[in-house]
Amino acid sequence: MGSPDPYGRQLDGLGAGVSSLSKICLVAPSERQDANVDYTFVGIGIERDEVDTAGNCGNMSAAIGPYAFNERLLGNIDYVTDGTKSVRIHNTNTGVIIKSSFEASDGEAAVVGDYSIDGVSGTGSRITLDFLKPGGAKTGRLLPTDSAVDTIEGVEVSCVDAANPCIFVRAADVGVEGAILPNDFNKLPEKLAHLENIRHKAAAAMGVCKTGSEAPRTIPKIAIVSPSKEHKLLSGRTLDASSVDLVIRFISDTQPHRAIPLTGSLCTAVAAKIKGSVVQQCLAEQHVDPNMITIGHPSGRIQVTATMDASGGVESATVFRTARRIMTGQVYWND
Repeated sequence: MGSPDPYGRQLDGLGAGVSSLSKICLVAPSERQDANVDYTFVGIGIERDEVDTAGNCGNMSAAIGPYAFNERLLGNIDYVTDGTKSVRIHNTNTGVIIKSSFEASDGEAAVVGDYSIDGVSGTGSRITLDFLKPGGAKTGRLLPTDSAVDTIEGVEVSCVDAANPCIFVRAADVGVEGAILPNDFNKLPEKLAHLENIRHKAAAAMGVCKTGSEAPRTIPKIAIVSPSKEHKLLSGRTLDASSVDLVIRFISDTQPHRAIPLTGSLCTAVAAKIKGSVVQQCLAEQHVDPNMITIGHPSGRIQVTATMDASGGVESATVFRTARRIMTGQVYWND
């Protein structure tokens, strides 16, 4: 990947100098009865020689089903007949089972379609990702601190573990404009440092690590949340207040995310169902779609469904993505 690179650019490898583009997925047939393949996500440090397998990357999860199908890793599945295929993916980082459903054509996962994603150019064939029983994915509990709201560093936060553990903070409580764009956020190093300090202390409180100094780079994720409002996107387009249920800005590996981590969106949708949580406090009274949570992020919006059971546990969380094979080749490196 070109790490470690003290210049932060990864020019001597496949990375691109940002955390969202320094990732590896390991995929193999599964021996589990409830899964077709095992998938391990690996986050690669950029400036440091770090390998992080603490949490999952939801966006990368979208590629696993089609990849496993194209590589014939799925045993007795029908590779010949066109139509919808379903692959059960065991994410080894979190233990969560992800059901990936996608179309196949001529023996390959379909890539041509009309589904679009804000922040991704073009369109593709839609992939449905159902994260099954994602509550407590890393810590074993949906609310690792046993509370919907905690106070850390003098700030109210909600610590929720669904798909990946996340920390939600009201933007106003840390003195940040809720609809701030990543480039502007990067100009506020003291605010980012404050949020990182909250993240470290919350990680220990959630049981992700023993002490804050031991917090993994990639989890728990932290986000600032605010009520819906009209604001500019990275594309220059204006997003109307009425088109989202709330606005969120995630920080990924100390860098403001240019869209939203997929597991972060799933956890947000679940947190929106938890009475009294910071996320629920920021929700619009009337949802854009009563069956989904519509989240505003720097590149647009994403719609996510979370289904809760009678006891308050999470049955599933669902989101839609696209993915396609870009290249097949060999990578060379120096020992």
